[in-house]
Amino acid sequence: MKLTTRYLGLELKNPLLSGASPFTDRIDGIRRLEDAGASAIVLRSLFEEQIAMEENAYFRHATAHAGAYAEASEGLFPFQDFAFDTERYLEHLRQAKKATGIPVIGSLNGITHGGWERYSKLIEEAGADALELNFYELPTHPNETAAQVEGRYLEILKAIRAMVRIPIAVKLSPFFSSLPNFAQQLAAAGADGLVLFNRLYQPDIDTEALQAAPTLKLSDSSELPLRLRCLAILEPHFRGSLAVSGGVHTSQDAIKALMTGATGVQVVSALLQQGPSVFTKLAAEIAQWLTSHEYESLEQLRGSMSLRRCPDPDAFTRGNYMKILHGWAP
Repeated sequence: MKLTTRYLGLELKNPLLSGASPFTDRIDGIRRLEDAGASAIVLRSLFEEQIAMEENAYFRHATAHAGAYAEASEGLFPFQDFAFDTERYLEHLRQAKKATGIPVIGSLNGITHGGWERYSKLIEEAGADALELNFYELPTHPNETAAQVEGRYLEILKAIRAMVRIPIAVKLSPFFSSLPNFAQQLAAAGADGLVLFNRLYQPDIDTEALQAAPTLKLSDSSELPLRLRCLAILEPHFRGSLAVSGGVHTSQDAIKALMTGATGVQVVSALLQQGPSVFTKLAAEIAQWLTSHEYESLEQLRGSMSLRRCPDPDAFTRGNYMKILHGWAP
């Protein structure tokens, strides 16, 4: 059973991509991912804050007197908190391209123009097969409208699209009032694909220290249904590639994502828990399932449970909400 698919215009041997993780920080880790069956890798992101510090020489100026004034250093990101500085990131990308035969996807993370346009071009020139724009923002100003937030994303995307020719995927959060409409706007602005969804890590509260405490919790399969629902809704209308990120831990998770319209399945938390062999296991189990259910190809499966083709489209809309509430009994 062939598992080939097209994601962002790239021909992949299977739909299982290694999302951004520490495994992609080292060339030997990337080789292990390829050997285990990952069809492409996404490098960890360059962050807007990182680019801004380096381009403005702010980092060097600030750390020259690190610790001298608590107020001056408060809120700065220590350089070691980033996996790579920008030049090392580009060199790592070049080396990754030389070391592997699978596509390498670069990533940028931010919310304003900053150095995005220039670094998008540098990532392309370093050999990236595609670029993932990782929009990570939580609007907090009451005077800023949803349209203004979306407009800012679209402006950034248009500027980057004008700079590079490689495919662009936009990684989104689920918090948009009309995701189908915004997806269409992103496509019109130059997005070749969408990744659903960015996991916005939620802070906890330290009640003794009286401060917000950063937390990191790996995903599990319970996070997948939100992504399935949105994939199913977008698949009939979005003309580009759709990928799922978050909640894929088993072959059944991956099959569900493909059924609702995904052409790419990013795996991170399961990779961190099980190691690169998770790709070997998932690919073998997906192929076995397709064969046992008499599918002739992966493409025959894809989108079979989207809103357009699902036997019960109410399951993804308001109808299911009513059925569940009225059907429940203690």
